[in-house]
Amino acid sequence: MIRQPNVILGNDELLVTMGRKGEILGLFYPRRDHAQHVEESLACIHTGERLLWTNDNEWHSIQNYIEDTNIVSTKLYHDSGIRISILDLVHPEVPVLIRRFKVQSQQKISGKFFYYSNLNVGETSKKNSAFCDSEARLLAQYWQDYYIGIYALPEFTEWQVGKAMDTIWWTNSKYDMEDGKLQRNKEDIGNINNAAGWDLELEADGANEFVIFIGAASSRSLLYKRMRELSKLPLEHIFEKTREYWVMWLSKKHVLKMPGIEGHNNLRQELFNAYNRSLLMLYLLNDRVNGSFVAAPEFDSNFEKCGGYGFCWNRDTSELVLALKHSGYPDYCDRFFKWCIRTQLPDGSWFQRYWLNGDIAPSWGNFDYSTQIDETGATLHAMDVYYRILEGLKKVEFLEEVWVSVLRAAEYLMKRTKSGLHESCMDLWETYYGIFTYTNASIYAGLMGASHLAEENGESGMARRWKKRADFIKQATIDRFWLQEGYFAKGIIHEKLDKTLDASVLGAYIPFRMISPEDPVERDMILFLIENIQKKLSIPINNGYGIKRYENDTYIDGNPWIVTTLWLSEAMFAFALDLPEGAGDQYAEEAKKLTEEGIKCLRWALAGATSTGLLPEQVDKSTGKSAWAIPLGWSGALMLNNIILFDKICRRNAGNQE
Repeated sequence: MIRQPNVILGNDELLVTMGRKGEILGLFYPRRDHAQHVEESLACIHTGERLLWTNDNEWHSIQNYIEDTNIVSTKLYHDSGIRISILDLVHPEVPVLIRRFKVQSQQKISGKFFYYSNLNVGETSKKNSAFCDSEARLLAQYWQDYYIGIYALPEFTEWQVGKAMDTIWWTNSKYDMEDGKLQRNKEDIGNINNAAGWDLELEADGANEFVIFIGAASSRSLLYKRMRELSKLPLEHIFEKTREYWVMWLSKKHVLKMPGIEGHNNLRQELFNAYNRSLLMLYLLNDRVNGSFVAAPEFDSNFEKCGGYGFCWNRDTSELVLALKHSGYPDYCDRFFKWCIRTQLPDGSWFQRYWLNGDIAPSWGNFDYSTQIDETGATLHAMDVYYRILEGLKKVEFLEEVWVSVLRAAEYLMKRTKSGLHESCMDLWETYYGIFTYTNASIYAGLMGASHLAEENGESGMARRWKKRADFIKQATIDRFWLQEGYFAKGIIHEKLDKTLDASVLGAYIPFRMISPEDPVERDMILFLIENIQKKLSIPINNGYGIKRYENDTYIDGNPWIVTTLWLSEAMFAFALDLPEGAGDQYAEEAKKLTEEGIKCLRWALAGATSTGLLPEQVDKSTGKSAWAIPLGWSGALMLNNIILFDKICRRNAGNQE
C-alpha cells in the first residue's frame, strides 16, 4: 500500500511517519530502513451511537511542527462540534513516541475513547504474539527481538487483543469497538491487532486528555522499564527536554544573514524557515551509527509503483553530506565517508544502493551493464570537495583514511572509460541503459578529484594519469554530446544519439564542474543550457514553473521535480557567483536576471512542500501539491545549497560578504 506522510519525527533509533490527521503510517525501529512495525495506528471516538475514526474524511485538520523542532501539532475538527488536539513527540534519548490527545466537544458526550493498532512487528504478521498485562496496563506485541508496547495515562480500563482477520471477525479489535465495548482478551498469536479503551464523559465545552506511549525495545524487560520510567515524568518536562534538544542542535548551523532583500514579500523568513526545516528533516533520515541516509522514509515497501526509497544511494548522499557540511555540520561527512570505505565493492565501485548498515539492497544493478557508474564518480568527487574544506591535521588524517579507497575507485573509472566515454550502464534515473552526459560528468569530476588527492598524497604520476583521462572524457563528451541547439544530448541509447533534453545534463556544470563560467565558450554553453531547460522542461503550476526530469517523462505522470528545479536555480545562483572579474556588462546583467529566476524556482519549491514544510520529490502537475516520496533528502539538501548560495549573493550585493 502506498502511504505518503505529511510529517516525520523521531530520534536516533526511531523514525515515525504520520498522515495529515495524525494517523501513524510507519514506525521504523531500530533503523530508518528496518523494521517497519505498523500497519495502522490511530485513535477513534465512540459517541455512544457510532465510531468516529480520526482519519475519516469527516474531520478537517491543521497540522504543523512546533517552531524549530521535530514536535508535531495536529488539530482535528468535526462537523458535530468535536475537536481533538494531538501533540506528538519522540523522546530524544529513548525510542518512545508520546502522543497527547485532548478531546473537546460543544455538546455533551457519554462514550468511549479508543486507541487502535494493527502492528506487524518485525515487518511480519504471521508469527507475532501479543498480550495485555492488565496489572501493568501494558499492551505488547513481539516477534523475536522486536517488542512494541502501548501504555497510557490515565490507564486504559478495557482492551482487546484480537485477530486482524475477517474470517474470525468476532475477535477482531477493529470490529470489537463498534458496540462501544472491548472483550478484554489477554493474549493471542498470529495476525494480531489490539485496542485500548477509556470512558469519555464530556460536558458541553469540557475536555479530556489521554497520553499514549508507544515504545520499542529489544527485550520484554527493557520495554517494561522504559514505559515505567517515562510514565513517571511530567509530560511538560518531556516536552521541554525534547524542544530544547532540537533547538540546541539547530544552534550549530551556519548563520544566514540575507541582507538587502527587497521586493520579495516574506522571502527572507520563508527561506530561514525552509533552511531550519531541511536541516531538521535530514537529521531524521540519517543513521548516526553507520553514517548513511535513507533517500526517503519507505512508503512503497511492496515495490508496487517503484523500486522503493528506504535505502542509501551514494549519489544522493554525497550531495546531502556536503550540503550539511556547508550548513555547519561536518560530522556527517566524516561518518558517511567511513561508511563508503566499508561498502566499496572489490572492483573499486559502489553498488546501486545499500541498506543503512552497508549490506547490498534489492537492486536491478547487479551487472556491469546495469550498474550506475555515476555512484562512484559522485563519491570520489565528494571526497575531494570535503578534503579541500578541511584544514591542518584533520586534512592529513582524512587523506590517509580514504587514499586506498580513492585509488581503487579511480582505477575502476579508468577501466570503464577507455574510449573517453563510459561503457554502457544504467542512467541516474534508473530507467535507461546507455552512455550519458550526466554519468560522464560525474566520472570527470571523480577523476579530477582523485587527481587532486593523488597530488596531495605525493603521487604525481597517478595525478597526471587521472587528470589526462578526465580531460579526455570532458572533450569526448563535448564533441559527441553538445548539440548545435545549445544543450547536451541525454546520451547514446541503443547505439544511437538520443537528443532528448534531460535536466541532469546540468550536472556538467552543477555539481560536477566539467564546464565553467571562467571559460568564455563554456560560459555561453551554461547560459544556453539554462535557457533550453527553462524553455523545454518547464511545467507551469503554483504561479510559477517546475522542471520535469526530461522530455516525454511518464514516471508518476511526468510531474515536475523539486530536485531538478533546484538544480536549475543552483546553477543560476552559482553562475552569478562564478562570473570572473571583467566578464562584461552583458554577463553581469545576465547574472542579475538569473538570480531573479533562481528566486522564482525557490519559491516554487516552497509552494510544493507539505503543509508542514517538508520537501517532496515531486509536485503534482494537476493539483500543485506534494507528490510521491515525502520527504526526499535530496530535495532538502539542494534547498540548503540554494539558500547558502543565495545568502552569499545577498551579502556580496550588500557589500557585507564575510
